[in-house]
Amino acid sequence: MSSVCYSYGWKYDVFLSFRGSDTRHGFTGHLYKALSDRGIQTFIDDEELQRGEEITPSLLKAIQESRIAIPVFSQNYASSTFCLDELVNILSCFKEKGRLVLPIFYDVDPSHVRHQRGTYEEALNSHQESFNDHEKLLKWRIALHHVADLSGYHFTQGNQNEYDFIGDIVKEVSQKINRTLLHVADYPVGLESPVLQVISLLDGDFDGVHMVGIHGIGGVGKTTIYRAIYNLIADQFEGLSFLGNVRENSTKHGLVHLQQTLPSKTIGENGIKLGTVNVGIQIIKHRLHLKKVLLVLDDVDDLDQLRATVGGTDWFGSGSRIIITTRDKHLLTCHGIKNTYEVHGLNKEDALELLSWSAFKTDQVDPSYQNILNHVVAYTSGLPLALEVIGSNLFGKGIDA
Repeated sequence: MSSVCYSYGWKYDVFLSFRGSDTRHGFTGHLYKALSDRGIQTFIDDEELQRGEEITPSLLKAIQESRIAIPVFSQNYASSTFCLDELVNILSCFKEKGRLVLPIFYDVDPSHVRHQRGTYEEALNSHQESFNDHEKLLKWRIALHHVADLSGYHFTQGNQNEYDFIGDIVKEVSQKINRTLLHVADYPVGLESPVLQVISLLDGDFDGVHMVGIHGIGGVGKTTIYRAIYNLIADQFEGLSFLGNVRENSTKHGLVHLQQTLPSKTIGENGIKLGTVNVGIQIIKHRLHLKKVLLVLDDVDDLDQLRATVGGTDWFGSGSRIIITTRDKHLLTCHGIKNTYEVHGLNKEDALELLSWSAFKTDQVDPSYQNILNHVVAYTSGLPLALEVIGSNLFGKGIDA
């Protein structure tokens, strides 16, 4: 996983995918201008670019460096094998990175894209006759079916104003890219493997509601992992909520306070008075059972905390995801959570790299320090928090609390 995913140093906010002869000088051109006028960095393929049938390395790089992909499905989109290959690459890359694909169905029925009917059926039948590559055809069909299931925009000529339609898209994109990000880590070392593994547990059935538990001893990096995942996938959800320090807040303020936080953070509704835990359960289910939400409960230490806030998958809308971090795996088992990930200390290589960054602000360290660094890594057993504390204090510098 590229470090760009953690730093959010995207080169482009939006990557536009479209069939040039259909919409370049019309809808897509107008959308590009509207996005650019709002200050949204948007990639659009050079009109004069002479290209073959293969996706070039520079185009693939543009896909990888974009935060949001917008494929514009027009009547003749599927007639271009280049567009179909580009779509496969977008879905492959964006699934791995956990970013947002926002499809637009421009004067085409989404069901025609999903089930390859109408001009999409004609185009794919034509491709099948032209060359004998069943594997590629299957990838195209799967990609079209998958993207048509995503939440997007449908425009029909004569039924709405194109200017307002584009305005709605620009507004959503603007909200997504201006979303407040969680601080992950000063030095995100060793995150790639655990983040990808937890995201794979979250994937599951597209329409299902999934709960995933992250467990491990204190200071091992559970919070760092969930923050990285939250930043990567949050754009895909209608509502977002992360409850930090659940153990501490529950002790200080009680379960009702935790319950009141969920609707206010997820749907922006403040001032809800619940009274009792049972009333809170009913309100959470009523307010959130139709919304696709991403919820995080960090540092849970009591089963009642889970029962009061995320009691069942039927409390939340289709496609919702719930992440729970805890030191006690038994809590996850008791709550019926089968998908769990145990966080271990960093391996020696990653631990040395994190220690070097924390102590010297670089991973290129004078060899004369190697012996002491090895001793520190052995002493901390690869615990990220301990490595950062010790590393930062080697030169008398404290770390950010």
